[in-house]
Amino acid sequence: MKGRPLFKSPLPRSYLSDTSSVSSAAVATHRVYQVWRGKNRFLCGGRLIFGPDASSIVLTVALIMTPLALFVAFVSFRLAELIGKPLGTAVPATAMAVGVFDVVVLVLTSGRDPGIIPRNARPPEPDDAATDSSSFASPATGASWSLPPTRDVYVNGVVVKVKYCHTCMLYRPPRCSHCSVCNNCVERFDHHCPWVGQCIGRRNYRFFFMFISSTTFLCLYVFAFCWVNLLLISRQYGVSFGHAVAESPVSGCLIVYTFVTAWFVGGLTAFHSYLVCTNQTTYENFRYRYERKANPFNRGAGSNIAEIFFSPIPPSRNDFRAKVSPADPDAAALYYLGPLSSESRISFYTRASLSFDMAKASFDLNYSAKRTSVASSDFGDIYGGSHGGAVDRVSTTHLQQPRHSIFGGPGRESKKAEDEADAVTKELGATMHTHYGDAAGRPRGREFEVV
Repeated sequence: MKGRPLFKSPLPRSYLSDTSSVSSAAVATHRVYQVWRGKNRFLCGGRLIFGPDASSIVLTVALIMTPLALFVAFVSFRLAELIGKPLGTAVPATAMAVGVFDVVVLVLTSGRDPGIIPRNARPPEPDDAATDSSSFASPATGASWSLPPTRDVYVNGVVVKVKYCHTCMLYRPPRCSHCSVCNNCVERFDHHCPWVGQCIGRRNYRFFFMFISSTTFLCLYVFAFCWVNLLLISRQYGVSFGHAVAESPVSGCLIVYTFVTAWFVGGLTAFHSYLVCTNQTTYENFRYRYERKANPFNRGAGSNIAEIFFSPIPPSRNDFRAKVSPADPDAAALYYLGPLSSESRISFYTRASLSFDMAKASFDLNYSAKRTSVASSDFGDIYGGSHGGAVDRVSTTHLQQPRHSIFGGPGRESKKAEDEADAVTKELGATMHTHYGDAAGRPRGREFEVV
């Protein structure tokens, strides 16, 4: 059993006590997807990445497969008997093949990296940024320099402005945009589709187009053969069309359903066919970026279609299964400064936090006024090297009454535990002050919040 951690966020490995070496080794087993700062959801050990609204896929699949199952079960086989072999047997087989293909491309659209641009651990260096706009402070040195909100880049001889993303701390590549739903910068961002629960970007746009086009084909296929089924029933039995609908009510319901659905997905397919031929994205088209100037990405309909459907899909820029350790400053800045949103992240923080072997010493800030005063002075060193500095702004009530208590009351700690805890805390404050100076005194997010 381990003692309660002092900090919510992990500290570099060199500052961990010898008794926390096991915890540090455990932290190294965490993978990127377990502490990802975006709002994505991962399955199969990080091999599948979905958006935060991935549950909508269930609804989408139900809207596709339910009418398809009704068509195959109650319409297609009866229609196959009316048409006769060999053409009749192709009706249900084609419907099922298109349905399976539709679900496969839906999963390929929803469960893969759409083209997420990796975040930077810190803002660009002053030498890499222009100096004619608002200032930003360096989190490491406190120095300030100017980062312009936009930059000009050339694409096929045309000047294109790219924006600086404050969340990802990078200048977005051309056609890249930050998705507010997934909280990621996505390369060639088209839009965030709630029906597939994922951003549509460079790495999954072709699958998205195949998904909507195959859905359109399926709607038209079911619509057409339901009409054929009713006409053949009417002709075979010599009844009116109304009696044919009464004979096969599923056909009548599917005609209405597919007619309404075909307008939606068919219009979407037509719109994206236009975007493919002109090499635009939905985001660019809605903002009228090329209304008064030439589109620098448009190379002609044939080349645009080849670029979307026949060019190699670029590999993902993120290795979501890579192991990550908070001992790495870049990993710390990238992963454990985000909001806690999963058990994996909580485990990541807790395992990497400063802890003590309960067999030797365990303590709680709530057991005595002396413990509180020592903690206040030491945290004052960490927050800026001054006892009267930033620590004075921390509520003393918060220090004296921590939110959690391991044992629930005072008087259960030994004198040896108290002395060892004091020594470790003092050494921690002095070491971090020596290595980082006053820069270590500025907290980032929850990095040094007392609990």
